Amino acid sequence: KTMHFTTVDYVIFALLLVASAGIGLFYAFSGGRQRTTQEFLMADRSMSCLPVSLSLLATFQSAVAILGAPSEVYTFGTEYWFLGCSYFLGLLIPAHVFIPVFYRLRLSSAYEYLELRFNKTVRICGTATFIFQMVIYMGVVLYAPALALNAVTGFDLWGAVLAMGLVCTLYTGGLKAVMWTDVFQTVVMFAGQLAVIVVGTSQAGGIAEVWRKAINGSRISGLDLNPNPLERHTFWTLGVGGVFLMLALYGVNQAQVQRYLSSRTEKEAVMSCYVVFPCQQVVLCLGCLMGLVMFARYGEDSPLDKGYVTTNDQMVLYFVMDVFRDLPGLPGLFVACLFSGALSTISSAFNSLATVTMEDLIKPHFPNMTEGKATLLSKGLALGYGLVCLAMAYIASIMGSMLQAAFSIFGMVGGPLLGLFCLGMFFPWANPTGAVVGLVSGLVMAFWIGIGSFVMRMSVPTPAPALNATALPLFDNITTTVMTTTAKPGSTGVEALYSLSYMWYSAHNSATVVVVGLIVSLLTGIHM
Repeated sequence: KTMHFTTVDYVIFALLLVASAGIGLFYAFSGGRQRTTQEFLMADRSMSCLPVSLSLLATFQSAVAILGAPSEVYTFGTEYWFLGCSYFLGLLIPAHVFIPVFYRLRLSSAYEYLELRFNKTVRICGTATFIFQMVIYMGVVLYAPALALNAVTGFDLWGAVLAMGLVCTLYTGGLKAVMWTDVFQTVVMFAGQLAVIVVGTSQAGGIAEVWRKAINGSRISGLDLNPNPLERHTFWTLGVGGVFLMLALYGVNQAQVQRYLSSRTEKEAVMSCYVVFPCQQVVLCLGCLMGLVMFARYGEDSPLDKGYVTTNDQMVLYFVMDVFRDLPGLPGLFVACLFSGALSTISSAFNSLATVTMEDLIKPHFPNMTEGKATLLSKGLALGYGLVCLAMAYIASIMGSMLQAAFSIFGMVGGPLLGLFCLGMFFPWANPTGAVVGLVSGLVMAFWIGIGSFVMRMSVPTPAPALNATALPLFDNITTTVMTTTAKPGSTGVEALYSLSYMWYSAHNSATVVVVGLIVSLLTGIHM
């Protein structure tokens, strides 16, 4: 049964898109009107701690997390919550190791560091890797909410994708616009999630009742200290593997680094990391709570089994429409909150992609380009990336479960980048040759495991869903759920490698880069 939006819902939804575009356009035509690249790309380095931290939060608190986390908890229980343990180190290390380095060098692009530390070739390799990572990720982020919206409300799928792409491209009016829109969207996101949890809990008979049902349905997970890296989620994969995922995100990802660098002072940049921490915990708890409220409402009898929705990622939206059935306007608010999540992620990505393309690939070849021309070109680049991302959304439509697809892309591509920066910062004897060979071998390793696990799953007939699934539906077609195959007991050698939990991708790949980089540096002559 499809549930449809009421007029009120459409109005609220449209208002949100208009407000987002409005904030963007306001900053595009006020202040220095984005006439300098410094203002367009770095917000004139004038941002205070609060917008920076909310913007950091929003950038990766996208639709992926809002749709992915609750259905993960609904299906597998609260084990996922232990990801919160990785946030401590995942934000402390960037605050005290990476931010000081980037901030004191007054960089615009994080990859400038690679040229200063190694040489131009390493910088261009780093930039190209980042562009590849973000373009793929954008596809997932753009497509996911549109798909869910289409499945549950019958809203036209590509219409939704185009609307989002256009609004984003419209208001990529420079970093300041992106960041203030993020602040607005973060507030909308929290409001939407809270509304669902409050109404859903009261309909389920109160929080005590939700908890009781979750315990009876064994959805409350204890501390799983199984050290096996092939188990999909344990305390170690989430709490330790997660740290490397966080470092790849908050330490060296241009979209985030650009926000630190837009802060007024280094101290404010570090503070923003500390402010993000409690916010992230709140977001994680809201996601988990929502999953439990869903469980209290549906029990084992999920809308997925009944055939109301086709994938895990659509369950959350179905649940929202179900809970708010008699409350017109609230579904619109929640869908708006989903789209804000996606919009904030995409606009940041456009902006950071324009920045690195400009700073790393174009400016070095045209050193005497005028400021006006450069700014115009930056805007053109943001627009161009917008179109590329629409194409990627189409590819994402054939990819599969979202939360994991997003995380594995970051692990597969973000991990090697993290390794490259660590190689530069912590090992003074690493040389450019080591850096390039290390990065390449890290990427090869990443794709070998990623594609290998996909091929291995294709060849194994899928058994009944087992709860400790370790496989990773990276390119699965949309209909399979997160639970594909379990690692065969005692899988050995290469097979075991393919069954590696996706939460370890980042750690494994960054370690590969560092180890290979050091060995090659030693073989090709150390230069200090």
